[in-house]
Amino acid sequence: MEREIIITSDGSTTIHLPELNEQYHSKHGAIQEAYHVFIERGLKQFHSGQNISILEIGFGTGLNAFITYLETKKNNYKIDYVGIEAYPVIQEEISKLNYISELNAETDKTIFNKLHELSWEKKHYISDCFTLYKKQQFFSDIEDLTTYNLIYFDAFGARVQPELWTVKIFRKMYNALKQNGILVTYSAKGSVRRAMQEVGFKVERLSGPPGKREMLRAIK
Repeated sequence: MEREIIITSDGSTTIHLPELNEQYHSKHGAIQEAYHVFIERGLKQFHSGQNISILEIGFGTGLNAFITYLETKKNNYKIDYVGIEAYPVIQEEISKLNYISELNAETDKTIFNKLHELSWEKKHYISDCFTLYKKQQFFSDIEDLTTYNLIYFDAFGARVQPELWTVKIFRKMYNALKQNGILVTYSAKGSVRRAMQEVGFKVERLSGPPGKREMLRAIK
């Protein structure tokens, strides 16, 4: 399948799949979306200095993991980060992404590269406050129980992969979260909200990132 690097509205890059008319991040702003959905509505619901276990559904370009790492430096979070990805992005594509320059993160360029270069299926210590475990698996194979404080649900949209936005998948997410755990996603579809509610989540509609009116936050 053809893949190309495109510039989104905030100047940051993402990977575009022309055949599906789908992107890894919002065409209205990759970095803006990541901060709005996953950091502001997710990570910042936790206190500075807190130990937080995060599951990312769709490790992809590593953008969400990288900005989460950057937040550990600002807010003294201690984070164990698990990224799930069935089809890892290749290094040639990673090298064309401009997140380092757009985030003014030149001093952490080696960290961004390390997130992709480190081996899969093993826990790595990125810093005193951030560990990374990358798992290459399908989301339907997740069997974690009461493990995570926070889930970044960043799968391809329901239009492209409806099977990832079902009661079956959200039950796995619910089971994987600790009590009072949070799931955040850019999606605001009614069918997604109802699937979350069916498995027991309390679901909130929140203002969305640029280009989207709303997003969802679900609490166990």
